[in-house]
Amino acid sequence: MQFYTDALGSQGSSPPGKDLFSAQSKEYASSRPTYPRGLFHFIVGLVDEKNLAWDCATGNGQAAVILADYFKEVVASDISVRQLENAQQKSNIVYQLFHAENTPLEDNSVDLITVAQALHWFDFDRFYCEARRVLRKRKDAKTSRGGVLAAWAYGLHMISPAVDEVTHKLYEDILGDKYWPPERKYVEDRYETIPFPFEQIPAPEFQIQLSWNLSELVNYFHSWSSVQRFIEKNKYDPVSEIRDSLEYAWGGRNTVSEKRRVIWPLYLKVGKI
Repeated sequence: MQFYTDALGSQGSSPPGKDLFSAQSKEYASSRPTYPRGLFHFIVGLVDEKNLAWDCATGNGQAAVILADYFKEVVASDISVRQLENAQQKSNIVYQLFHAENTPLEDNSVDLITVAQALHWFDFDRFYCEARRVLRKRKDAKTSRGGVLAAWAYGLHMISPAVDEVTHKLYEDILGDKYWPPERKYVEDRYETIPFPFEQIPAPEFQIQLSWNLSELVNYFHSWSSVQRFIEKNKYDPVSEIRDSLEYAWGGRNTVSEKRRVIWPLYLKVGKI
């Protein structure tokens, strides 16, 4: 894999900022839910030109690989080398190591900016200034729409009342504010309180739906930054505290390999300059 590191210096440097997922980059790549294709159909339909998309805080490239089906080129950036090392590859995706608030992208060059599950970690003022700089301006106020910024996050998943009760015990009682960073509150508020100083575009509701067994759910829990922070501080796995209850709620030991429908609500903000 080739990295372009204009904004951070040499590959492998340890950039400042909120890099919460390098430690579990492999778990993140294999366990995080994928986004529905309908979300991208909607977002891409708002863009007049499809030359360049910037997937900011790309992680393992889940959004970038779908954007690559629509755009001539996708720049996918992150501050984590380890995340980028686990990113999915396509010929028209260029993975770059740089901060959301300080980019090597040219003025007036980007047709679409996407930020999946990451906007709440950013320095809002600096990022929005950079977004305005790089987004393509309208050629004609009446006939064109210019560049678009789309940011989304997904909330706590739902499976069944019994399983959800155990999940909430892990999320709230065991991890809680001590291990979840304060920015997580923006997601809990459905992105309704997150600053977004753009002309907003009304958006339909979307959700993620997958079919998982119990092992896949546990792997997803281990991709949470709060779980990794708990392990680092306490030297044991907090998921072990709920494992028996989770197995019972799933239906017992004989059912752990059975698939259950898992649903995440998506919270979407879309705007234009």
